[in-house]
Amino acid sequence: MNVKKLGRTGFDISTITFGCWELGGGPWEFTNDQNNIQLLRKAYELGITTFDTAEGYGNGHSEEVVGEALGDVRKECILTTKVSRSNLKAQDVRRSAENSLKRLKTDYIDIYYIHWPSFDVPVEETLSEFVKLKEEGLIRAIGVSNFSIDQLKEAVKYGQIDVIQPEYSLLHRAIENEMVPFCQEHHIGIMSYSSIAKGILTGAFHLQGKALKEGDFRAERRLFLPEHLLAEKELLEAMQEMAVAKGTNVTQIAIAWLLHQEALTSAIIGTQDEHHLANNLQAAALSLSAAEIAALNTISDRALAVIGY
Repeated sequence: MNVKKLGRTGFDISTITFGCWELGGGPWEFTNDQNNIQLLRKAYELGITTFDTAEGYGNGHSEEVVGEALGDVRKECILTTKVSRSNLKAQDVRRSAENSLKRLKTDYIDIYYIHWPSFDVPVEETLSEFVKLKEEGLIRAIGVSNFSIDQLKEAVKYGQIDVIQPEYSLLHRAIENEMVPFCQEHHIGIMSYSSIAKGILTGAFHLQGKALKEGDFRAERRLFLPEHLLAEKELLEAMQEMAVAKGTNVTQIAIAWLLHQEALTSAIIGTQDEHHLANNLQAAALSLSAAEIAALNTISDRALAVIGY
């Protein structure tokens, strides 16, 4: 597994990060804790060093699973977690961080994020507490997730922002015009979530005939609206053609495209399946030519012209 330096932090993270949202239960189909603990260990053994969770994933349960799985190798891992929007007042930030530390069975968090910007708590108040936590050694780096470019510009006034976590994939490229140049200029890392677009970029819904089960939370998400599924079809067919020519599969093409983006530090990808994990990791070794990337970008642009960036 390749690693990259994260912004100005001085430490490296793996270019594929294990995303732990599903491990908390919640809206996802859930296997069981023992399966997921074993899967986290397998990911670590295969070279993933970076694991992303949040207090909001299963009301802290995802953090507990991560702590149980990686406690004895904690010093070899990068653990990232997030404080929820409802806990952004200074005293609540500290309480959330302390609770996350307990669940993760650690005495420090490598990257601590604001999960979503607040509607009413000034970011200055929130980040002032983040800075104190960093000075005390309870966190090593500060991140923000789901921030607009204007919100990020405001945030950097009150603390060193080391990394952002936006939605980013071939079907969500809103960060490219303004956010990416700003992050490059200010040495801010980028860790993408929804890297395979909540399953769309596996080809399951366009090429394999899969349909969402009744009650699946994704049914109301923009990429799964019927007219948007139709607009995405050309891209998925082009990815399938490219995958066949390269002896790989659509999922690996989607991940490889991300890993070829110069500004990206790590792609966050979650799973509860060992076969999917192995397949995802193989994408790190997949090379795409400049012409192949340009072709994917062009077809992606056509889809995004319909569904929005």
